[in-house]
Amino acid sequence: MIIKFSRILGVVRNQLSGIRPSVRGYAVETLAGSLPSAERKTSSGVSATTTKPTKDLGPAKGLLAFFDSKDNWEVNEVRVGRSWRKDELRIKSNSDLHKLWYVLLKERNMLLTMLDEFNANVESFPSPERIDKVHESMVNLEEVVRERNKAYYLLETGETGERPGQLALNLLGMQFFFKTAEHVVPPKHNNHWFKTRRLGCDRREVAQFRLYHNEKIWLEKLRARRKLTRHVMKLYQKFPNIDEEALQAEFPEVNLEKVKRFKGAQGHYLFKSG
Repeated sequence: MIIKFSRILGVVRNQLSGIRPSVRGYAVETLAGSLPSAERKTSSGVSATTTKPTKDLGPAKGLLAFFDSKDNWEVNEVRVGRSWRKDELRIKSNSDLHKLWYVLLKERNMLLTMLDEFNANVESFPSPERIDKVHESMVNLEEVVRERNKAYYLLETGETGERPGQLALNLLGMQFFFKTAEHVVPPKHNNHWFKTRRLGCDRREVAQFRLYHNEKIWLEKLRARRKLTRHVMKLYQKFPNIDEEALQAEFPEVNLEKVKRFKGAQGHYLFKSG
């Protein structure tokens, strides 16, 4: 059994040794007979033209699927469409989403393979935003599937069906959300879990750090709120008859009645007397 398995591995290794696709000026070596009109040397040293390949290319077909089309190897830009939106994915069936997921997965593997090949040849990868578009499409598809799972479990069991989670404190005493998991040892007897989750939360240095950290967050929010207020004041100064309903909808966190009383919100306009 071991001898047969080693023979099979040897045959596969010999077949795969001739497949080394590359890009931009580098030769592409394939198996003999895998491409039409390919020349090969016979035992007598005379070159012979191979026949047209069959539909099944064997291992070469699977490996070459990880590389982009040859037409995109010499270009600097590849014209592609946008990513899939959630509204478009919600109207598709589960089987269509399942097929689309593997299409995107195959496309992502191909793009990452080409990116690694271009980096190895110290060349620029054409249209690298394709990777981001595929990633965004996969994220949207996963969220749509999660929405359907939640709706199904809520209808059948009254629960979301997702892995539960809770808020905990890290080593710096800051809250973070983590997904719970089942453990054989209870938390109060699990020293490793207790040390990684709660160690150092009650120290004096940690309390001082949290005080400064909260002050920094509060000052950032205050600066952002003041920046919006100054922006609204300039709008009032430039457009005295601005639509306040639309302005309030655009900046809901700004108090317009308070901003209008500021001196900076009053424009320099002289009205003609009747």
